[in-house]
Amino acid sequence: MELRQLEYFAAICKEMHFSRAADLLCTTQSNLSQQIKFLENELGVPLFNRMGRRITLTDAGQILLDECRLLFERIDHMKGAIADLNRMEGGKLDIGILPGDGDLLFDALLIDFHRTYPKLSISVTETMQVYEQVVEGIRDLGVTTVPPKPDERLAVIPLFREEFALAIRSDHPMAKSQAIPFEQLQRLKMVMFGPEHQITKLVHSCCRDKGITIDNPIVTSTLSTLVSLVEQGVGAAILPRLLLDHMNREQIVSIKLLHPTPSQDICILYRTDKFLGQAAKLFIGELRSFLDSVTERTSQSSG
Repeated sequence: MELRQLEYFAAICKEMHFSRAADLLCTTQSNLSQQIKFLENELGVPLFNRMGRRITLTDAGQILLDECRLLFERIDHMKGAIADLNRMEGGKLDIGILPGDGDLLFDALLIDFHRTYPKLSISVTETMQVYEQVVEGIRDLGVTTVPPKPDERLAVIPLFREEFALAIRSDHPMAKSQAIPFEQLQRLKMVMFGPEHQITKLVHSCCRDKGITIDNPIVTSTLSTLVSLVEQGVGAAILPRLLLDHMNREQIVSIKLLHPTPSQDICILYRTDKFLGQAAKLFIGELRSFLDSVTERTSQSSG
């Protein structure tokens, strides 16, 4: 049994027509038929039901097709692994992240990573569909909340537990408080992301648990606008504590929220059945190290 014969067989299964498959493979129909006959003789079973010009797969043919797909995936993986030995001199890495996380997780990290690997092209896309896009194979990596029941094809690498705090202008009367009960948000004018944003969903979930509502918040779609509105004293916002500490804005202070303290677990996702290149592996390592250093600096400054 030769790989070429299996490739011929798979092409026929794709077209369900010997002549079209021969054209696709740039060979003659007689050669294609002969190779399939050799394959059937070796296996001792017919692979196709031949009904005039129409063909269908036999049960044995279906089994062979399923196994061929697995074999071709492994061959692609092998080729990718070998090619990846030189891929750090080029290639692409496509990453999906939740909106608003870029300022915390990627700005400084991407600069350092690009300096180390200047020929590697990195694309970072903010999207609420991180999980779905990784599952669909659109993104190589995804940084998002830990899914409750991840697809069995996904690897889930925990990163950190993200805690949220109240961001408020430094001259606001409440700014002197180190911590406040969550229900006191009812007394504030809030600026928030839209209802589809993960942070907004988390805040609304906490509100439902406490039996409170946030009335008539100002809604924006960008982090920069939200931060600007807080700086101008238009309203207060709920943002990741690490982000607020990392921004270090003099006119904004962060206040811990209690009972509950909104939080969520953040992870890296990637498909286990899709080749994970050296660039992606290095980036995962760099991201984890970066977050460890940010967390350590925050702990030291808090202490």
